[in-house]
Amino acid sequence: MSALHTEPLALQAPTIITRLQTLPWEKIHDDLACSGNAIIPKLVGTEECKSLIALYSQETLFRKRIVMERHGYGRGEYQYFAYPLPDPIATLRATLYAHLAPIANQWNALMKLPMQYPAQHGDFISRCNAAGQTRPTPLLLKYREGDFNCLHQDLYGEHQFLLQVAILLSQPEEDFTGGEFILTEQRPRMQSRPEVVPLRRGDAVIFAVNQRPVNGVRGIYRVNMRHGVSRLCSGHRHTLGIIFHDAE
Repeated sequence: MSALHTEPLALQAPTIITRLQTLPWEKIHDDLACSGNAIIPKLVGTEECKSLIALYSQETLFRKRIVMERHGYGRGEYQYFAYPLPDPIATLRATLYAHLAPIANQWNALMKLPMQYPAQHGDFISRCNAAGQTRPTPLLLKYREGDFNCLHQDLYGEHQFLLQVAILLSQPEEDFTGGEFILTEQRPRMQSRPEVVPLRRGDAVIFAVNQRPVNGVRGIYRVNMRHGVSRLCSGHRHTLGIIFHDAE
């Protein structure tokens, strides 16, 4: 059962499944292993992005609104979707998870972590629910001039999926300036490495939630990852965030 909308979403579940099935997953896996992130160009079309942005004003779709400045998270705001999720977002979450779970399992094995993820997202959510993590975490974020998002990790409870996805819904240099997506990698006994991830409207980026394995001269070691958004110089920026574990 899906949530009610005042207008139909341009993004449809069958289209999402087809797109994700035809992606070059071997290359995505290689990009994640190399840098801790992988870009999927034009996963969502322009009209689909506009349709997703329009959901922000439909209060009944969301369980909670966060004003970042009140919590020291930065400036801007975001809203967490309520269950049942809109069909396209539920489909994105479940289908992406099915492709990413083998990668996450391989990463955990390399980092000698015991957690292994089931093949289907519903089974993983059941595991989260049994541990008291019952609140959905997919969200829409909205930034205006001067807003930013501090570097952080989206953890939310005992059970965490290693990867998450952000989809930029606005067009840089047209809808906004500034507001770059930033990743940092905290390496053992070394200074952190920052990376600006270049995104256009409709692009998705897959990235590490917390840690990722890196192959060093002495074998595999773990690096801590954080992500954020730099200050907007002008305009408005919207993002869809897909987090695969639920919150306590």
